[in-house]
Amino acid sequence: MKKKWSITTMFLGAALLLAGCSEGEAGASESEVDDVIKIAWYPNESGSDMKSSRDEIGKVIEDATGKTVEHQLTTDYAIAIETLVNNNADIAFMGAQGYIEAKNGNDAIQPLVVPTGESGTLDDALYHSWLGVNVDAQDDFKVDGEFSLDTLEQKSMSFVSNSSTSGFVVPSSSIIAHYAEKPGFEDLVAEDLMEGGPLFSQVLFGNSHQGAAVNLLSNNSEVAAFCDTCVDNYVEVTEGEANTVGSVYTVKDDAAEPFNTVTGKEFMLMSVTPVLNAPFAANLEALGQEDYDTLVALFTSDEIANNEKIFVPEDSGESGLFFRSADERFAKVEDAWFNPIRELSK
Repeated sequence: MKKKWSITTMFLGAALLLAGCSEGEAGASESEVDDVIKIAWYPNESGSDMKSSRDEIGKVIEDATGKTVEHQLTTDYAIAIETLVNNNADIAFMGAQGYIEAKNGNDAIQPLVVPTGESGTLDDALYHSWLGVNVDAQDDFKVDGEFSLDTLEQKSMSFVSNSSTSGFVVPSSSIIAHYAEKPGFEDLVAEDLMEGGPLFSQVLFGNSHQGAAVNLLSNNSEVAAFCDTCVDNYVEVTEGEANTVGSVYTVKDDAAEPFNTVTGKEFMLMSVTPVLNAPFAANLEALGQEDYDTLVALFTSDEIANNEKIFVPEDSGESGLFFRSADERFAKVEDAWFNPIRELSK
């Protein structure tokens, strides 16, 4: 059973946190609408196990626009973001923080759509940021039998990328808010969490959610920040309920790379935080308004919502970028929808 969260919960959570192989090259180019639509993908979605989903998305875009689609796979968040900013990609699937950074770099970038929650609306368009620890080490992260952020001091940590919403911005905001009231940490800032010394003994970046999780499971770090949706294809709940503190996840025996090196390994959730769903974003200078409008209509259509190669049935056992258990679909959003994440980044 999945824990349900609402957008209202997300806004309240944000307020509390405030209180407390690349196929394309990034580089500046002149803006020009042409007959090729280039899609930039984060490392999380660039793996071979996601190819069928990427290909189907490319196919429906080609059918709707009459243009050729090229997929630009990346090994680094910054490459994907800069590719969109510099007009070398027309659209990109990226986290909220990546979208915000891209928007800051080029005002022509606009959100296209986001996947909804089970309701088919934006009310529950959320996924989850996790802090995970190895099951055998769980007691090292507990105080009086309960998980506590107090225990993170001088532990080794793996984040995803400092441009990752759920793999850095959200967990770092939570950690800073927690430590702000502790003597010696009053001036702790996000940059302090990017390296060993101020709080952690060592800091690694996995460059993808999968990479951060594997850092944990390979004992390269004692704690890791990553999200539920990016590892869903590789792990399963074996104790407790999904997205619940204390639940145990186990890597599937047939897990694809990079989890094929840690099959059978277990981790436990010490922290779970809801996060606004990741958008497809478009560069209007490169894509053009006409194709932008066409893609909004396409992505939000019943045809796409019912396309099982894009919204893979959750009980199918197949890998995919998006899953459907109820009424999930894509919905149009405005720039202001991402303001809770903007506030965390200030």
